[in-house]
Amino acid sequence: MFKKESEMARVFITGSTEGVGRNAAEMLLAEGHEVVLHARNPARAKAFGDLAERAQVLSADLGSLSETRALAQDLNAIGPMDAILHNAGIIDNRREKTPDGLLRVLMVNAIAPYVLSVLADRPKRLIFTGSSMHRGHSDVLDDIDWTRHPWSASRAYGESKLLVTALSAGLARYWPEVLCHTVDPGWVPTRMGGRSASDPIEQAHVTQCWLATSGDAAVQESGAYWHHMRRQSADPKVSDSRFQDEVISRFAAMSGIPLAPR
Repeated sequence: MFKKESEMARVFITGSTEGVGRNAAEMLLAEGHEVVLHARNPARAKAFGDLAERAQVLSADLGSLSETRALAQDLNAIGPMDAILHNAGIIDNRREKTPDGLLRVLMVNAIAPYVLSVLADRPKRLIFTGSSMHRGHSDVLDDIDWTRHPWSASRAYGESKLLVTALSAGLARYWPEVLCHTVDPGWVPTRMGGRSASDPIEQAHVTQCWLATSGDAAVQESGAYWHHMRRQSADPKVSDSRFQDEVISRFAAMSGIPLAPR
């Protein structure tokens, strides 16, 4: 489908039991790539069915720092990844904390991708999942864990997507040899998106797969923000290096894992 960088890439996809992640796994496997699947726990992994016969499966709760650390170790035991698709994401109707005392929507959507990106053995490409809802948020870092604001599920979700998009741009700056991109898959009818979602789920994974494996020239410019194969402008804060640095500094402090130079 795409001009490939090589005959086969090894790709890890978080949150791949269903929806966009599963569709990405099926596309990549069909193209001949090696895929490592991820489920929240072994019970959820049963949802892979026959897909697990064609791919390795790892399980970990991305709402737990210890499990996310262990997931990175399990991933490294398989071998270096050519690409990691940070697909897993949640939206919480009320303020939920992780066992580590962190805001759960922030942990799963943004801090876990930071932890995996830092601890994984030198992936060539990192693909983060954004959202159009990342735009328009101010003073995000003043109450990053939502201890003072009255809870808003949509705003907390949108802020987590702003932070992970800034993370992607920051890592692109710090690690020039690693291609980092953020993809807005659209509002699609997944379990999280709901039945009223207006974008086609059949297209939601295509850009991720392209960015993970393609040798096209457009893919080689790191730090970009994409929607349905088209590059778009992210919220202006994403391109602010001071904002990027503050996000990375906060994630390092909250996870206890410093950003390692590459």
